[in-house]
Amino acid sequence: MVMHHPAMNRLHSMSKVPARVDGRFRLGNILGSGSYAVVYRAQNFLNDDVVAIKLEPLTSCPSSVEREYKILKRLGNGVGIPRVIWFGRESTYHALALELLGPSLHDIFKARNRKFSLHTVVNIGDQLLSRLEYIHGDIKPQNILVGLGESTQTLFVVDFGIAKMYWNAATETHIPFRRGQPLTGTPAFASINNHLGLEPGRRDDLESFSYTSPYVP
Repeated sequence: MVMHHPAMNRLHSMSKVPARVDGRFRLGNILGSGSYAVVYRAQNFLNDDVVAIKLEPLTSCPSSVEREYKILKRLGNGVGIPRVIWFGRESTYHALALELLGPSLHDIFKARNRKFSLHTVVNIGDQLLSRLEYIHGDIKPQNILVGLGESTQTLFVVDFGIAKMYWNAATETHIPFRRGQPLTGTPAFASINNHLGLEPGRRDDLESFSYTSPYVP
């Protein structure tokens, strides 16, 4: 299912989407969209690999795709972290090539008549808690994808456009408490304090994680 979003409209209104990215990735169908970019299925015609390409229009605002690229590179190829293949500019877009992943937890839940077994729920919870050890961002079922091939039993967290550091390694302190902050993330899965304008932190990630748990047996 393709989600129609303002980001998609901005992509097509600014300029024609290129047929190829970096001279080797041939764009295919749209896989989905977020608040700042559209994700395409693409094929690397040099080796026939199929990847995901995220395109974001160039604007005067800081690039969320570039920010995501830097975060993913910093996280490395950790378990449940999408592998970065390439980042750069193509025409009037920032472009990020990532390994192609499978359906989201949200889509799988719907396909299974909105019911998971107890074993599946425990496995999901165990894996997501492990991911939250080093991720602070937009936690929701749509941003949790299963892998492909040998990684079909692995959950991946995606979309790091609004992720940020929660720990200052130099001072060994948590990010400071602040009021009057704008809501970040997806309202349905954001913490209560996030809605109240408080700086979200680790506690809020756990609260968002709990809101992904209507997936009960």
